Amino acid sequence: MSTSITKKTTRPQAFTLIELLVVISIIAILASLAFPAIGGAMDSAKKTTAKNAAVQIANAVVAYETEYGKLPTNSGGVVNDNFMKILTANDSVNNPRAIVFLEASEWKKGKGGTNSVGYCDPWDKTKAFAIALDTGYSNRVNVSTNGLASGNYQIMKKVGVWNQNSNSKYQVRSWD
Repeated sequence: MSTSITKKTTRPQAFTLIELLVVISIIAILASLAFPAIGGAMDSAKKTTAKNAAVQIANAVVAYETEYGKLPTNSGGVVNDNFMKILTANDSVNNPRAIVFLEASEWKKGKGGTNSVGYCDPWDKTKAFAIALDTGYSNRVNVSTNGLASGNYQIMKKVGVWNQNSNSKYQVRSWD
């Protein structure tokens, strides 16, 4: 009986340089396709955050009016620092019961919030939300539909809040 021993030559298992380059290029192509989708999702999240802030401000003003029987004092037509003090219970003259009508955090890029200007949207920390109050109690206010501070459109509400952004893609309103 004869036995033959055959020697098997084995090659080490590894990727070739070409295979690695192909995989890296596929990953790069997929990542480049994903970036615009991620940017769109980020813009959508910022717009939702800004819209939510505008609605919360409007609701806080209505809650203030329900509690005190009058609208809070506001000069300038924007949600400035003094107006925020009233709604956040930091003004004992205009909010003597120290009721917190609005919770607000410091301004952060992409999130919005308060700073020395007032309550600002996620895109611009230099422009506070604009606000129109029905001080005549006619249930009508003049609001802006083009991102300007002054109103060019009349709605049937007690309060209208909008951000001052000239880019229509980033404009939000409390009444929409």
